[in-house]
Amino acid sequence: MTEGISRTAFEIFGIDIYWYAIIIVSGVIVAMWLSAREAERVGLKEDDVSDFMLAGLPIAFIGARLYYVLFNFEPYLNDPIQIFNLRSGGLAIYGGLIAGGLWLLFFCQRNFIPTWRFLDIAAPSVLIAQAIGRWGNFVNQEAYGPITTRSFLENLYIPDFIINNVYIEGAYRQPTFLYESVWSILGFILLLLLRSKKRLV
Repeated sequence: MTEGISRTAFEIFGIDIYWYAIIIVSGVIVAMWLSAREAERVGLKEDDVSDFMLAGLPIAFIGARLYYVLFNFEPYLNDPIQIFNLRSGGLAIYGGLIAGGLWLLFFCQRNFIPTWRFLDIAAPSVLIAQAIGRWGNFVNQEAYGPITTRSFLENLYIPDFIINNVYIEGAYRQPTFLYESVWSILGFILLLLLRSKKRLV
């Protein structure tokens, strides 16, 4: 059986740099760039996006970690310090969205920015960041679906490198990361088309 993709992209001074981190950061950078461009187009300042992200990123990160720990608390009961061991993984997008959404409401109110306008700017960027970020789950062989067959995956014309890496725990798995990534890209395109036709605010 073909060996899966290595989680480590490279090393710096003996420290492993993981593909997961590179992919997540790439998604964030793309989202910030798109949001900044749209902010200028609708009359907001580019700094509004960077100011929002400066605090929003760590807030969303903490929210994602807390959500994961709260719903997977048992492994941390005997060794609570592992809650802070982020290199072992464990982030939940739902927690990040909740924490980030609360921060967005506060940020818009404090800076007198129409909330719906800021959401109009941010929504497509969140979708494309999610589409990119799901490939981190692919490399980590996580967030996969139920058992399937190789022939089923081949009939979907999925590339071999994906099929080989969803062979997990002795069976082929549904590549749910891929399905969500594709749907997120389609949602991103749809929002851009709708935004070009009629602005929400």
